[in-house]
Amino acid sequence: MKKIILLLSALLLSCNAFANEEILSKENEIQTKIDNIGVNILNSNKIEKRIVFIYDEKARENFLKLNKTLSKRQVVVYGNSYKFIENNDELAAFLSREIVSALRAHEGLGNGLLSAIKMKAAPKKYELVFDKIAIDYMVESGYNPLGLITFINKSCPQARQDKISNKNLTSKRLANIYEKIYIQYPYFLVNNEYLNNIHYQNFLLTSLENRKKVQQKALNPKENKGLKYE
Repeated sequence: MKKIILLLSALLLSCNAFANEEILSKENEIQTKIDNIGVNILNSNKIEKRIVFIYDEKARENFLKLNKTLSKRQVVVYGNSYKFIENNDELAAFLSREIVSALRAHEGLGNGLLSAIKMKAAPKKYELVFDKIAIDYMVESGYNPLGLITFINKSCPQARQDKISNKNLTSKRLANIYEKIYIQYPYFLVNNEYLNNIHYQNFLLTSLENRKKVQQKALNPKENKGLKYE
């Protein structure tokens, strides 16, 4: 009986070790992918500042971790964000936004301390700004900016309203992103690789009114300057 128990214990330990190795191998593979795409974005956009990329499967992103991240020039990809990423475009979308945030938090007075404070004080304003800069980063480094639309469409739920929230309505963010692509990078809409993507199709279905406003603004910017996305 003792031999059987010892044998079972050894088998259990062996299985656990194998499982841990498999998990570690997967996490290393993801980390390498994040490093490669992140460094490609930095190099392609000639970003001279050093940024470290970290994959953290177990930790969950929250406000306290955001505050800590703003104190360091690093990009942390949390497991609860990575689970929404399905391709290189979407990973580049996430990393591009976080790179913009990491850079802005270290620019200006006090080695960026003032900038970090401003970002915390007016997160809605910077959220829209960072979305648009991320599009430029993505295009410059060879990624399709429509991946930013599909990633946000999947990962950011729509709030009831944004008047008392520290975040914009997801529909408003998506409309601003679409506007930037529509006006500055129409190639990606004319030659749309995402037409069969169900998350992009969902965006098209749920953004009819906002996309009409985008077209109106593009046709007559002065007359339709006051149009607001909802």
